[in-house]
Amino acid sequence: MALGSGNDTPRLATREEMRDAKVPLAYRDSCANLLIPLNRCRFETYYLPWKCEDERHSYEKCQYVEFKKRVAKMDELRAAKGGARSN
Repeated sequence: MALGSGNDTPRLATREEMRDAKVPLAYRDSCANLLIPLNRCRFETYYLPWKCEDERHSYEKCQYVEFKKRVAKMDELRAAKGGARSN
């Protein structure tokens, strides 16, 4: 399968992996499988900003895609209610 095809679903991190990596509860989402190696890289390179760029980009892209999914779902729910907002 080609890279970036969008059809490949990443493997999710298990609860044990997230616990062992000490991922905070707020960050235990579908992108946690990318956060674990990113945090390990950051720790090993003393959080130097020019290191771990590939890992950071992958994690941030995952977060963006998840955000876009939530926005699309909210738009879908709003359309089902005739455009009425929930707040």
